[in-house]
Amino acid sequence: MKVKITSQCMGDRNCNKLCPEVFEYDEDQLLSIVKFDEIPEKYEDVVRQAMRECGADAIEIIE
Repeated sequence: MKVKITSQCMGDRNCNKLCPEVFEYDEDQLLSIVKFDEIPEKYEDVVRQAMRECGADAIEIIE
């Protein structure tokens, strides 16, 4: 699984709070970034949850 943060990101940091192992907040760009090219399997469920809970619909999952 791969994850992409789109330009719709509002920087509310929900994904960072939910899964700091995968998502990181970039203070310079004021948006979240993904720490991995391929998401480790143990984080896949929480990444899907972050996508569902993203208010800006800014998280895209590529299976």
